[in-house]
Amino acid sequence: MTPTPPSPSDKRSSGNPAKQAEINLTVKQQREQKRQEKLAEYQKQLAKRRRSKLVWWVVGTTAAVVIIGLIVASIVFAPAPPKAYTPGGEGVEIEGVETYENATQHVEGTVDYEQTPPAGGPHNAVWLNCGLYDQPVPNENAVHSLEHGAVWVTYNPDDIAGDDLATLESHLPSTYVILSPYEGLDAPIAVTNWNHQLKVDSADDERIEQFFEEYWRSADVPEPGASCSGALDAPGQR
Repeated sequence: MTPTPPSPSDKRSSGNPAKQAEINLTVKQQREQKRQEKLAEYQKQLAKRRRSKLVWWVVGTTAAVVIIGLIVASIVFAPAPPKAYTPGGEGVEIEGVETYENATQHVEGTVDYEQTPPAGGPHNAVWLNCGLYDQPVPNENAVHSLEHGAVWVTYNPDDIAGDDLATLESHLPSTYVILSPYEGLDAPIAVTNWNHQLKVDSADDERIEQFFEEYWRSADVPEPGASCSGALDAPGQR
């Protein structure tokens, strides 16, 4: 018959009381060591979870700050919406507005206009598409757009640029307007519709918006309500 192997407790026993006490102390130490190891591992895992939560809190907070900053920036730096004007006018007199009498006629080639920029007269059969241009546009096509009720805003690029140009653009409606530089202009800014023109020294001049209120999409033009798109895109259109 095969003898039964001794149990662990049997192996850790001794007939010598002093030796048995030493064995018992060693077992307690091992148990305490294991307990300390488990405690250390638990504390390690707990600290790891805390660090993970802290990292995600920092990431979340940073992301929230960035998002809020982007929202604020989009509001602060977003371009101002186009101005809204009522088509036609009420016969209001605006100081400084010059009035002319120009005939309308379709012609080919260049035209020697009486006004600079021209405020009407013979013009090309193709109108200039309304919009913002950073290069000079053909007089003959722009005049045709005036015939349709558009307002042509020209500026001397030697006088108006940067913030001044941005201010000038802030006065403009979304359609039936042409903005373009005009080399050799005898004033910083000229605002023109068919047979009417205002020249001012500053983009902050309140008369610019008064001019739009009175003459933008005026019925007192040769072809009121005709299109200001679908024709010629001159170079430099934005």
